[in-house]
Amino acid sequence: MGHREDLLEGAKRCLLEKGFARTTARDIVKASGTNLASIGYHYGSKDALLAQAYIGLVENMSDSFDGSDGSRIEGAPGSLERFRWVWSNIVATMREPGSVWRLSMEVMTIELPEVREHLGRAQREGARGLVALLQGVPEEEISDETADTLGRFYMTLMTGLIAQWSFDPGNAPDGDALTEGLRQIVEAAKVVRTG
Repeated sequence: MGHREDLLEGAKRCLLEKGFARTTARDIVKASGTNLASIGYHYGSKDALLAQAYIGLVENMSDSFDGSDGSRIEGAPGSLERFRWVWSNIVATMREPGSVWRLSMEVMTIELPEVREHLGRAQREGARGLVALLQGVPEEEISDETADTLGRFYMTLMTGLIAQWSFDPGNAPDGDALTEGLRQIVEAAKVVRTG
């Protein structure tokens, strides 16, 4: 690997070990075997590097819940079965020790504009990815409007799950509970529509 990749991998390790606020440029240099000047040259700043590292960690995590790990996706696209399967797999990643999702709670509170800009762009792509997975269509076919509506709904659900699993894992919902909640919403909407 080159310095750019070494820095990114070192930053990922530091984020998981120390979190965003406590990771210094020197920590990243030590973990990556590079030098301080490399951070500015390749990423512009430590914060930009950490934002990219965080996005990379989340993208790697998504392999665990989108079938990229070789598991067969269950349920027809758009079905409650698919919803249950996807969210059960997402919840499983939240149960893992040292889960990147706990780091997400810290990242949500960061007030650094450069970091928020990187993460804001990543949010839309994450939303697009969730819609594609749950609806069974390629990401490139998901319109911006759908990413900004249905995708944001899924990202809001994800953010709530992250918060609940971070603060109260003993009472946080699993995929079955989320699916039952969605089923109840759909049933109530049918009653209102036909009533």
